Amino acid sequence: MVRFKHRYLLCEVVSDDPRCRLSLDDRVLGGLVRDTIARVHGTFGAAASSIGFAVRYLNAYTGIVLLRCRKEFYQLVWSALPFITYLENKGHHYPCFLNTLHVGGTIRTCQKFLIQYNRRQLLILLQNCTDEGEREAIQKSVTRSCLLEEESGEEDLSDGGEEAAEAME
Repeated sequence: MVRFKHRYLLCEVVSDDPRCRLSLDDRVLGGLVRDTIARVHGTFGAAASSIGFAVRYLNAYTGIVLLRCRKEFYQLVWSALPFITYLENKGHHYPCFLNTLHVGGTIRTCQKFLIQYNRRQLLILLQNCTDEGEREAIQKSVTRSCLLEEESGEEDLSDGGEEAAEAME
């Protein structure tokens, strides 16, 4: 049995209009990417990339999209993403573009990158703050994200210790 390897493209939908991100739908975005690949790379690109292509994760509030495609043809998908210049949903036409943040072999590596990326974005926001209230809210977000990461690491360690103790008994 042969295992099919995939690549995951972590992208960010960038738009001036906030309604663009809120109107995101995984089927519409997947169709838009497929149409763009067909327009840029022709019939071969559309056929090669359609096998195994899926929108695995979509967050409409942050505009983060995780696309899955076959390892052999991820460069076709990657090279077609800059040609997406608008998003059309429910009769509305929103200008936007997709910014590729990371290409990974697993969803987990993309999640780890996304955590680090969001932390860096919060620190940039912290430096650009003008109001003291905004500064405190962002500092709380940064410390909360650091504390949550430390707690999840401690839970992993404590769970392993309990399992080892039960196994010894």
